[in-house]
Amino acid sequence: MGKYFGTDGFRGKANVELNADHAYKIGRFLGWHYGRDRKARVVIGKDTRRSSYMFENALAAGLTASGADTYLMHVTTTPSVSYITRTEDFDCGIMISASHNPFYDNGIKLMNTDGEKMEDALQAELERFIDGEPACLPLAVGEEIGRTIDYYSGRNRYIGYLVGLATRSYEDRKICLDCANGSTWMIGSSVFNALGAKTFVIHDKPDGTNVNRDCGSTHMESLRKFVAENRLDAGFAFDGDGDRCLAVDERGNAVNGDQILYICARYLLNGESMPETKIVTTVMSNFGLYKALDTLGVGYEKTDVGDRYVYENMKANGYLIGGEQSGHVIFRQFAHTGDGLITAIQLMEVMEKTQLPLSVLASGCKMYPQVLKNVIVADKEGTLTNPDIQAVCGEITARLGDNGRVLLRKSGTEPVLRVMVEAGTREECERDVDAVISVMEKKGLLIEVKK
Repeated sequence: MGKYFGTDGFRGKANVELNADHAYKIGRFLGWHYGRDRKARVVIGKDTRRSSYMFENALAAGLTASGADTYLMHVTTTPSVSYITRTEDFDCGIMISASHNPFYDNGIKLMNTDGEKMEDALQAELERFIDGEPACLPLAVGEEIGRTIDYYSGRNRYIGYLVGLATRSYEDRKICLDCANGSTWMIGSSVFNALGAKTFVIHDKPDGTNVNRDCGSTHMESLRKFVAENRLDAGFAFDGDGDRCLAVDERGNAVNGDQILYICARYLLNGESMPETKIVTTVMSNFGLYKALDTLGVGYEKTDVGDRYVYENMKANGYLIGGEQSGHVIFRQFAHTGDGLITAIQLMEVMEKTQLPLSVLASGCKMYPQVLKNVIVADKEGTLTNPDIQAVCGEITARLGDNGRVLLRKSGTEPVLRVMVEAGTREECERDVDAVISVMEKKGLLIEVKK
């Protein structure tokens, strides 16, 4: 990870860690980089948070000042920008969003011409320019100055693409979409109405400050209640930029990303659409998913946390399904990033194919209780390699056997270690997590446990 760009773009509090000057410089650099031997074409999308409009204008100013033609999709989803970038021959795609974070945060996500997350080497070069190296880039003059073009049609093409992925009508289905007051607030209902579903939509009134507030994939209580009280077939909760989806079954129970991976692996592996027998997970996927996949005879890979790493593994090995417990699920034959609406469509396809309710489809994947605590330490690597820490983790691993696991993982951005245990009961998890933290404290490795 670089100075500014992490695994999911340049992110921070708007006008604190990330400001309009940063956005302008990003635009200047990308317009210059892609326009050195031709007129560059760059597409931009944004979510609904108030600062997204400021960053959109700053990026567009920088791009056009460097001579690039800039196409504005306006409020749209991250996966729609990825799709349009790769199918409409754009040099680069930019999404302005902080995903599931509060409205006062924002981010700038960069995509290459294939709609994939931009290469680290190019982002490193961009970071050097932000820091003043080189001090300036040539400005376009005269008719070489770029144009800014409204590109609503790109969003409509994406909607048409999603509708075309469904193999049957959903006219007998009643569903609810929780749009998190974010990017899916118009697109989601357009897709499912076109597919014939009786579609209810909640949290679809963005005001610039309410994105993700007590709604969406991070706060599913209202969706669960709505689905159960109205006796719907399912509910789908998205995040601010629409690249993740969690589900709710007909009883109002949450269906997380690991369970979605299980459902899709079980019921899509039986057809010809997924010839490979492995899915890609992260180290934070629930132990219950692995037990269920073992029962199915489905293999799996484990990557570090981050949908970027999931996608890179899928691409390198030809795998077609992968994702995270948080709801970032990637169907690589359809998209080059997590796409919440595609995830919802794939679940609906399985429901239609099997004629089974979502509760039954998810029942084969029992989630193990999981406790995770974040601890601040002076030396992350030294704590991980400490013999006493390794010894207590070894004792816990031996005791849990095939019925759980312990995992210590470094944060990529903070002096924090994440201590996680999965076991048969929550009490066991709490006991074993606290046992690891107690050893850290006794050995003088612990600064504090984060609240």
